[in-house]
Amino acid sequence: MSSNPNSVAGRALDRADARLRQDEGLGGALRGFLDRVRSGDLGMIPVAVGLVLISVIFTGLNPVFLRPGNVSNLLYDCATTGIISLGIVCVLLLGEIDLSVGSMSGLASAILGVLWINHGWPVAGAIVVALGLGALVGALYATLYNRIGMPSFVATLAGLLALLGFQLYLLGSSGSINLPFSLPLVVFGQNAYMPNWLSFVLALAPGAVLLWSGLRARARRQAAGLTGGAASVVVAKATALTISLLAVVLYLAQGRGVPWIFALFVGLVVAMDYAIRRTKWGRSMMAVGGNREAARRAGINVRRIYLSAFVLCSTLAALGGVLSAARLGSASQQAGAGDVNLNAIAAAVIGGTSLFGGRGSAYSALLGIIVIQAISNGLTLLNLSSSLRYMILGGVLALAVIVDSLARRSRASHGRG
Repeated sequence: MSSNPNSVAGRALDRADARLRQDEGLGGALRGFLDRVRSGDLGMIPVAVGLVLISVIFTGLNPVFLRPGNVSNLLYDCATTGIISLGIVCVLLLGEIDLSVGSMSGLASAILGVLWINHGWPVAGAIVVALGLGALVGALYATLYNRIGMPSFVATLAGLLALLGFQLYLLGSSGSINLPFSLPLVVFGQNAYMPNWLSFVLALAPGAVLLWSGLRARARRQAAGLTGGAASVVVAKATALTISLLAVVLYLAQGRGVPWIFALFVGLVVAMDYAIRRTKWGRSMMAVGGNREAARRAGINVRRIYLSAFVLCSTLAALGGVLSAARLGSASQQAGAGDVNLNAIAAAVIGGTSLFGGRGSAYSALLGIIVIQAISNGLTLLNLSSSLRYMILGGVLALAVIVDSLARRSRASHGRG
C-alpha cells in the first residue's frame, strides 16, 4: 500500500508550520531565553538577583532601607558616579581601561569652582571648559594608544597622577571652594525632584516605545517574508516593563519623588544604549572589542573607534565631576579621590560589562551603581564601618568577574559543541 508523496510532504510542512507558530509564542520565547542562559548568556540576571538579595537582607536588618525617602537619597548618590561609570562602559567594550576618571572628575569640579566662583564666569562657560578639557584628555589617551602603542593602563595611570596634581594646583592652599546653596546648579544637585505627573508620563514612555518598535520590526520582517515572531511576546514585554516602572514611580511618589539628577543619568543611559545597539558606531565598537584585527579587515576605522571611546569616557567623567560638585556644594581636594575610581569601574563590571571586551550594555552602569550604592547605603544605616563596605564590594566585584569568566567559557564550549 503506497502513500501519496504530496500528502506526506504536505503533512510534514503542516507540522513544521505548527512548530514554528508554537516557537513564536510566549512558550517559545521562554524556551529561547532558557537556552541562552544554558549557553552562558546570563545577561543581567546575576545583578538582578543580587539587587533582590540586597533589598531583602538590608530591609530585614533595618526597615528604613526601602522607605521612599531613603530610596530617593540612594538614587541621588547613584547619579554622579553612575555617569562616570557610563564612560567606563565605552572603554571596557574595547577591552581597555581608564584609571584616571576619578582624577578627571575632581579636576572638572575644581575648574568649575575656580572659573565660576573665583573668576565670575557664567556657569555654562565653566562647564563647557571642564567638559572640553575632558574631551582633550581622552583624545590624548587615544593618540598615545593609536600612534605609540602605549597601553591604556599605563597612559591613564600617568593621567591619574597628572590630573590630580593639576587639581591641587588650581585649588591652591585653601584646598576647597564652596558653592552657594541657592544657586540653581547646586539646587539641581541636592534637592530637585521631578513633578509626580511628569514621572508617571515618562514611566509610560519606555513601554510604549518598546511596543511600537517591536510591532514595527515584526511587520517589516513579515513584509520581507521572514519570521516576525508573535505579537503576544512584544505586548507581554512592553506590559511588564510599564507595570514595573509605574510601580517604582508610584512608590517614590509617596516620598519626595524621582530626583532630576537621576533622571538625567537615566536619559544618558538610554541615549548610550541606543547608540551602542542601533548605530553603525555602536556595532563597530562591539566588533573592535570582539576582535580588533577582524574589525580592521572588515573596513572599520579602528583608530577612530578608540578615539571616540576614550573621548566619551573622559568627557563623561568631567560631567560627573561637575555634578558631584553640585551635589556636595563645593569643589575640594577630596573630590574624585577615595573610592570614585573603584566604584565607577566596579559598577560597569558588576552590571555585566565584560573586562575582556566585545560584550556589555549601557544599562550595566545603571544597575551596577545601584548595587554598589545600595550596599553602601545599607551598611551606613547599620552604622557599620567603611572597611566592611570595601571588603564586601571587593567580594562582589570578584564574584562578578568569576561569573563573567565562567559565562565566557560556557559560551565557548557551547559554540564548539
